[in-house]
Amino acid sequence: MKSSAKTATDVAQVQSSRRKFLGGAAAGTAAAVGMGFPAIVSAQTPTSLRFQSTWPTVDIFHEFALDFAKKINDMTGGELKIEVLPAGAVVPAFALLDAVSKGTLDGGHGVLGYNYGKQNALALYSSGPAFGMDANMVLAWHKYGGGQEMLEELYKDIGGNVVSFLYGPMPTQPFGWFKKPVTKAEDLKGLKFRTNGLAIDLFTAMGAAVNALPGGEIVPALDRGLLDGAEFNNATSDRLLGFPDVSKVCMLQSFHQSSETFEIIFNKDKYAALPDKMKAIIANGVEAASADMSWKAVDRYSQDYIKLQKEDGVKFYKTPDAILQQQLVVWDEIVTKKGETNPMFKKIEQSQREFASRALSWDMDTNNNRRMAYNHYFGRNAKKA
Repeated sequence: MKSSAKTATDVAQVQSSRRKFLGGAAAGTAAAVGMGFPAIVSAQTPTSLRFQSTWPTVDIFHEFALDFAKKINDMTGGELKIEVLPAGAVVPAFALLDAVSKGTLDGGHGVLGYNYGKQNALALYSSGPAFGMDANMVLAWHKYGGGQEMLEELYKDIGGNVVSFLYGPMPTQPFGWFKKPVTKAEDLKGLKFRTNGLAIDLFTAMGAAVNALPGGEIVPALDRGLLDGAEFNNATSDRLLGFPDVSKVCMLQSFHQSSETFEIIFNKDKYAALPDKMKAIIANGVEAASADMSWKAVDRYSQDYIKLQKEDGVKFYKTPDAILQQQLVVWDEIVTKKGETNPMFKKIEQSQREFASRALSWDMDTNNNRRMAYNHYFGRNAKKA
């Protein structure tokens, strides 16, 4: 049997070791706190931003807005949370800019053409032929050709308290949905027609009676006879919004909106308060969302283009070249008049012209004729695989 003296010694050694361990643990905890280990420090409260889109929930455009928000939320690991509401949840679609500027909303997703009434030069970023550039080229001009700096100047001029990001190149939009095919420009005379942005001026000059309506109100207006024709954007949006329920004729190709992009805006004060890391994630997240949106559009729009024909009985017609040519002529007259009274309008248009001159020359000389390849593989005389 062991003596009691040895047992007491053992106890004393154990107590000494425990004191050393606890002391070391306390020191380690202090060091961990100093290093900011997440397991030790309480989690930081996430920053929440409330956004609204200018699109109804059913539209793929609202889905694009949700896609952008998810990318940002995922990349920040929950430190920033953007919640996106549909059009009308807080303010009407056309009131988004004012709501974000005032801080009623922290941000939003829409298009610049909806703000045309505040400064007509804004519509140059979304309406018209853009000298033949597609939307991706317009985004190239915006980032590398001075467009972004001029847009900031425009917003400053109208008191827009926002930070703007353009993204999401859109394909050429249809000429419109009609009761019967439009075969000549005279068919537009007196036609009650929906469009937006500077396209309002274009179609008005071509004889139409134009009414600018947000996306969710167009089909009901067509159904009630308040409109004779209308355009919105693409095969998927038009199908989801119900265009084939009120019209079976869609004219493809037009210069009225052949290069439109989306816009994401943040309240300037809310954005300025974000850490630099968050701002960098947003800037890069916008570009990631832009690429993803363009890829998703190719997939979804092409599917719905087929469904509109096979399932909904829609007939697509190419807009006659004579109408397209007249659009260009009328557009030149419109922008000349706008430039005479609005120096910023003239400055932006000239900047686009200079960029388009070299970008289009390079593009047309460099890229293949897709129609030739399509006819070879899928045309009437193509060999079956």
